[in-house]
Amino acid sequence: MPTTGEGETTAAGVATAAVGRILEAAGVNVTRTLRAANDPESGGPIIDLAGEDSGLLIGRRGQTLQALQFLVNLIVRKQFEGVRVVLDVENYRQRREFQLRDMAIKVAARVTQTNRSITLEPMPPADRRIIHTSLTDNPDVSTESTGEGEGRKVTIMPKRD
Repeated sequence: MPTTGEGETTAAGVATAAVGRILEAAGVNVTRTLRAANDPESGGPIIDLAGEDSGLLIGRRGQTLQALQFLVNLIVRKQFEGVRVVLDVENYRQRREFQLRDMAIKVAARVTQTNRSITLEPMPPADRRIIHTSLTDNPDVSTESTGEGEGRKVTIMPKRD
């Protein structure tokens, strides 16, 4: 790995530089903007990516973005233990969270109406977490993750009295 150079003495600096090197090597043309140097919710920097090639970075259901974020976190954690870098492409994460919360509420209403469980498609851990937290306070349904690895799914079930 090349030396980090000037301006990379913080987790945000290392993360921003790592993203830049990876995207440059991949020939992807986007700009990087540091949204937050140390976001209290995520536990580290949040870096926004935008530009003509930004669609390439999201991938199917955010899988490419998750993979890029994983690589950047591997690099950052070599110097900064416990820091979690979050990458976002043109507010994709916020849009995805809204879609998942909306879907969870609609499916919960259907489960309540029919009194039958519904199992959602397999999804990554972050998406499953959003479904679970969206329905935590719903008195009519409960949620459960089932399956293993890439095939883990969330089942929304009617609460039994």
